[in-house]
Parts: sequence; C-alpha cells; structure tokens
Amino acid sequence: MKRRMYILIPTLRETKATFRDMLLARIPDHNIHILAKQGTQLGDLPEANMFQKTDVFHGAELGLVIGGILGVLVGVYFLYFPPDGLPIGMGIILALGLFGAVFGTWVSALIGVGVPNSQLTRFEKSIEDGQFLMMIDIPKSKIEAVSKIIEQRHPAALNKGLEPTMPAFP
Repeated sequence: MKRRMYILIPTLRETKATFRDMLLARIPDHNIHILAKQGTQLGDLPEANMFQKTDVFHGAELGLVIGGILGVLVGVYFLYFPPDGLPIGMGIILALGLFGAVFGTWVSALIGVGVPNSQLTRFEKSIEDGQFLMMIDIPKSKIEAVSKIIEQRHPAALNKGLEPTMPAFP
C-alpha cells in the first residue's frame, strides 16, 4: 500500500535537488509529481497530471458505492413489483447492482475530472505565492527514510504530511 507525501519547496532549484535525491532513494520518477503556479516552466521535472490535480478517483469511488447501492435497490423493487408479463428472478438484483456500480463510477469520474483535488486546497495559497508542491507516492516502508532525507538535505522544504492511502492503479 502506498501513501502520498506532500512537500512544499520554496524554489525551483531546491525542487530539482529534492527530485534528484528522491531518485537516489529509489523512488521511481512516475511516483513523483510536481505542482507549481500556472505558467511555471518545470523543465525535466514530472508535472502533476489530471489524476493528481482533480478528484477523479474520489468521484469514481463514490460513484461505485452509490451506483451499486441504487442498482441493488432498483433490482429489489423490480423483484417484488415486476412489470406485467415479465418473469423476473433474483439475477435482476445482481445485474442492476453491477450496472449501477459501473454507471455510477463512470458518471462520477467524469464529474470528478472537473473538480479540483480536495487534498490540494490547503496548498493553493503557497503555490500561488510561487512555491512548489512535490507529491511523492511511496510505500509505507520508505516513509521514514524519505522524511529523514528531506529533513537532513533540504531544510527549506516543509513536509506537510501524508494522505491516508493511494489507489493501487496509476
């Protein structure tokens, strides 16, 4: 299971140095994402993409749960109150539950793409002031070592905590 670490860094130069140290700590570059003020040139640093900037995952998770529950409820309704002339069995609950989960995930993910990531709202002012936010997706076993590297080698960088869990994909 991975956790996302948030680090605020004051300058681009310090951000590049921190990025190099994360690579030396064997954190793959695809697990490091940099968010900066719009229009800032990051050079070869990995810029945060749609998955980090938006609430697409949160929306998809919510849609999965709500869509699945609503699908099951509609299936139960059809089981007890079937349309005239249609024989309906228990499979309708499963079928509509699956349909609701898939449809809910799809619709909610589409909505989530347009919503800024709720985890990043606390960093908006700092980013607008010109700081850089480095998001590092790391296994639990490396959290302490990475925190120590940042503390010792990059005192200007501020460790702003961890996100509870990360999805297994992207």
